[in-house]
Amino acid sequence: MGYTQVGLEDKLYEMYPELMAHKIALRLSFDDERNAWVIRFEKNGHSRFAFLDKADADACMDGFQCIYLGTLVDQYVSDLEKELGIV
Repeated sequence: MGYTQVGLEDKLYEMYPELMAHKIALRLSFDDERNAWVIRFEKNGHSRFAFLDKADADACMDGFQCIYLGTLVDQYVSDLEKELGIV
């Protein structure tokens, strides 16, 4: 892989600062069967999931934003804030 789970998590926080701004935690695990990272977005007991293909994760580590993941981040931030009555 060339990077660690923590390294990818740090990179995602760097690329999507809105996660930290809204205090949304990431939990990552690798699914060998799907050859993809499972990303769990969590805030105050509420969560959402996304899959990030290994190739997309590799690109993220090289500094390229994944449009699919960026769209999900925006949507999940909005959804979690609404569920928690913050918006």
